[in-house]
Amino acid sequence: MGHLVTVATCSLNQWALDWEGNTQRIIESIQKAKAAGARLRVGPELEICGYGCLDHLMEQDLYLHSLEMLRRILLDESCHGILVDIGMPIQHRNQRFNCRVICLNSRILMIRPKMWLANDGNYREMRFFTPWMQPQKVEDYHLPRILQEIQGATHVPFGDAVISTPDTCMGAETCEELFTPAAPHIPMSLDGVEIITNSSGSHFELQKLETRLQLIMEATRKCGGIYLYANQQGCDGDRLYYDGSAMIIVNGNIVAQGSQFSLNDVEVITATVDLEEVRSYRSAISRGMQAASSNAKYQRIQTAFELSSEEDDFDIEKRPSLPIKPRYHTVEEEVALSAGCYLWDYLRRTGVAGYLVPLSGGIDSCATATIVYSMCRIVMDAVQEGNAQVIEDVKRIAKYQGEDVLPSTPQELCNQIFSTIFMGMKAQSSRDTRQRAKDLAAAIGSYHVDLDIDDVYHAQKALVVDALAFEPRFKVHGGTHQENITLQCLQARIRMVTAYEFGQILPTARNRPGGGSLLILGSANVGESLRGYLTKYDCSSADINPIGSIDKADLKRFIAWAETNFALPCLHDFLTAVPTAELEPLTESYVQSDEADMGMTYAELTIFGRLRKENKLGPFGMFQRLVHDWSADRVKGPDDDAPEYTPAQVAEKVKRFFHFYAINRHKMTVLTPALHCNPYSPDDNRFDLRPFLYPPFWKSWSFKKIDWELEKIEKRMAKK
Repeated sequence: MGHLVTVATCSLNQWALDWEGNTQRIIESIQKAKAAGARLRVGPELEICGYGCLDHLMEQDLYLHSLEMLRRILLDESCHGILVDIGMPIQHRNQRFNCRVICLNSRILMIRPKMWLANDGNYREMRFFTPWMQPQKVEDYHLPRILQEIQGATHVPFGDAVISTPDTCMGAETCEELFTPAAPHIPMSLDGVEIITNSSGSHFELQKLETRLQLIMEATRKCGGIYLYANQQGCDGDRLYYDGSAMIIVNGNIVAQGSQFSLNDVEVITATVDLEEVRSYRSAISRGMQAASSNAKYQRIQTAFELSSEEDDFDIEKRPSLPIKPRYHTVEEEVALSAGCYLWDYLRRTGVAGYLVPLSGGIDSCATATIVYSMCRIVMDAVQEGNAQVIEDVKRIAKYQGEDVLPSTPQELCNQIFSTIFMGMKAQSSRDTRQRAKDLAAAIGSYHVDLDIDDVYHAQKALVVDALAFEPRFKVHGGTHQENITLQCLQARIRMVTAYEFGQILPTARNRPGGGSLLILGSANVGESLRGYLTKYDCSSADINPIGSIDKADLKRFIAWAETNFALPCLHDFLTAVPTAELEPLTESYVQSDEADMGMTYAELTIFGRLRKENKLGPFGMFQRLVHDWSADRVKGPDDDAPEYTPAQVAEKVKRFFHFYAINRHKMTVLTPALHCNPYSPDDNRFDLRPFLYPPFWKSWSFKKIDWELEKIEKRMAKK
């Protein structure tokens, strides 16, 4: 009996409800796996319909079409001769399940439903599916008529079973199950399962990959075995980017790892593994005693298909794949690559002519524009590599130079699909910000428009003067707070309307063949959204926001990195500029500052955001934590760069944050959809569900508790 086995896993750029496209990518991945000599192929979670179908997973059509696409795969003879693990939703006895379908040569060997469903953060699987609550139990699944003829039977096994071949044993777990305390791979391993597949729909977050890899490697480092991890890759229709990173692990060591960010619709990785290494690794006495005493015994679905062959043992050119070091990207690289790949998927799948960014001369809109340039660099790299799908998409979108004429540089592509617009005010906009916007546009190649909105602003302001016989004034001219805010918001909303006006007409005005329109990109960062430091329906209102869940510190790091790595020296001026909205008139003694307006720094906002969401702290709990973390009397470590405040100052900061968070929460209900990048995003769609009408926090019980706690602390300090 042979002991060398070649296995394959993959990352697929699936798209929710793209039935035929998804199916073709699955078939292509199987063909590539076979071409590489693999005898087992595993694919992503729910790969037939696409993971991000959301409430479509409640529709009967979706289950019918999934079965129809499965039938197409089963009938495709190019998919024969290999054991295939496919992800799809299935209805069984009037319940919906998230399933793995294990197939071989047009036959279904078994269906394995997911047992532990992902149901936190961005995941809502309990809304759509029922978990399989019977470990090691199997029952019959009645096949629909469209599959009975192919199967030659009316029923197949459905439940928590494993596949037994003449040479080894294979089991499957799905995404979330890996991360649970009693993960299925543990009892499977103790029952002699040597190969475990994991099909995931795991989305990107900054620096999340290392955590994921550690958990995956730990699965076989402790238990031994061969672990195949598959994941979706790309934007499949909403705020999430699935970051691939398919991998194969043997006894805790990575032997193959796919890309985290890529424009390849189908990426297959393979490895040759030695079954004897697993058996040797598992020979520890304690492990054997646990296996012998385990009551978790799995039904084995038998097949005569062998994953190994004795011929391979005689082929001295074939050897087991060697361990490799895990590959990780820096935060700066992750921002450039994740947002760049996401924006390209979004653009090519919408069919519009490109993007437009209101470029203010500040670092946030600069970051958005630089991310679009990063996208253009990624696309042109793929064109140079001969990626047929990318070349086809570029020819369809970038048409200014004529049909079938490809741009030759990222700047050329940028000029055709990306427009920037500076919308200034003569009294508010500084010469520096206007010049920074112009310099950046020239450096990346965007089509740039420089204009002033004064005429529109004065015309709109005149409506109030004429109708109410009242002329609002800015604060620096003696106006009240409400007058000042009104005039600032007026400018901001004019800019939003102007951006959409130009987005709709620019391709036609530039004589683009077929005309078309541009998607408007937003530039509000996660801290400003959390604090509500934005005007409702201003330029934060857009079609998509690539930086909406990235904090200011990470954006600055990205810009500093891009200055060097993208050869954009003009970015240095953005890093040294004071963040300002420039919505108030400039005077010799006053220049508007974002952090002064907010009453807190961007670094403090990041801390507030993480404690609120990740640590799940309310006002009182946050004060109790920060009064120690930010104490001026604390013992500081070498990497401690936290601010130093008195207990009274900490109390004021916490109260100010929650006050403004509460009164601005309504803005989150209309926040532009943002690429999800951080675990403390305030996205109101499904990640951060909160009320948007709060009682006044200044009168709240939690603020009173802070006051009482502060009083006790100050009394104790006074006694010292």
